Amino acid sequence: MKNWIPFQLAQGRSVGRPAHAEIPEGTYEREISKDGFFGPAAQMLHAHPPTGWSKWDGDVRPRAFDLTKLNRLTASPWEADLIVSNGSVKMRQWRMEGKMDFLARNADGDELLFIHEGAGELFCDYGHMSFRDGDYLMLPRGTLWRIEATSPVTALLIEATGDSYCLPERGLVGRQAIFDPAILETPKLDEAFEAQKSERETRVIFKRGDRLTTITYPYNPLDAVGWHGDLAPVKLNWRDMRPLMSHRAHLPPSAHTTFLAGRFVVCTFVPRPAESDPTALKLPFFHNNDDYDEVIFYHRGKFMSRDNIHAGMVTLHPCGFTHGPHPKAFAMAAKAPGGHMLDEVAVMVDTRDALTVGHLPEGVEWTGYVDSWKPRPEQKGPATA
Repeated sequence: MKNWIPFQLAQGRSVGRPAHAEIPEGTYEREISKDGFFGPAAQMLHAHPPTGWSKWDGDVRPRAFDLTKLNRLTASPWEADLIVSNGSVKMRQWRMEGKMDFLARNADGDELLFIHEGAGELFCDYGHMSFRDGDYLMLPRGTLWRIEATSPVTALLIEATGDSYCLPERGLVGRQAIFDPAILETPKLDEAFEAQKSERETRVIFKRGDRLTTITYPYNPLDAVGWHGDLAPVKLNWRDMRPLMSHRAHLPPSAHTTFLAGRFVVCTFVPRPAESDPTALKLPFFHNNDDYDEVIFYHRGKFMSRDNIHAGMVTLHPCGFTHGPHPKAFAMAAKAPGGHMLDEVAVMVDTRDALTVGHLPEGVEWTGYVDSWKPRPEQKGPATA
């Protein structure tokens, strides 16, 4: 535990007002926080929107990428398109169809697959498991695996480089909060697993230090006849999540933490009722995430705080600047009735260390994203795929 400097201060018009509610007319709230909403925080009131910049110069800026324009199919996860990375995490997008004709093994860290589109069968050391869109598949480091797609698969691959995935502490809300661990599925040594066993020559392509090595066996090494223990791949679908909610205050993204590693967290935003208290904000508040870079992958639905963003896109908000809802979304939320359903599914990755964008083809990045907070009617977003 960190021994933060303990004090509570107030100046001016913020005195006696709860965070994210009862915001005086004509003002805008901005939160400054430490440890990605887990540490001390201050809520400031401003006379102008905190995202009301008129010009932005420099390479570090909010960025958006339309991954629906990455149409390259590859049978190998090691050839997936790199989106962003640092020393602790790699986020890639993988499009594949049919059957992998080799086994993959990641020796660099646990691998988390989020299935954006498609369905299929996963075969691994531990057995067999079916998957569909919206599934997380967490594969511990060193697991041998392959998939057979029954419909073309688009997956987000999130590698915990040199690290392992854990579940967040639930604290006061209890161990069943967000999702009950009892719903986590693990592979089975079932008939499908038995049927895939063979004496055919099989290649294993494993990655270590981002270098690939191939090992060839005269048989299929997915030949387990039994196992026991407390380590295995797990599957979790966003449809099985029951998000934390407060009808009187908008909860920070940290309330939706799904998995965490040493230097980053993975959060999942799923459909939920909007706040019903008439004085409460009904969308994310303006905030400085001054300890993390923030990446959001948009899976499906209507994205309440964004304009001109569609499913299959990714946004990157680097540490060190204020971000929040777009003007159009902010205005719509102010008029929305309390308690209406927010229909969106998105995956957020917050990283302690600065992210580097991969070498993506021309046209994938929406270069005008930094200007999308300007309240100009002529401002246009990217063309949908």
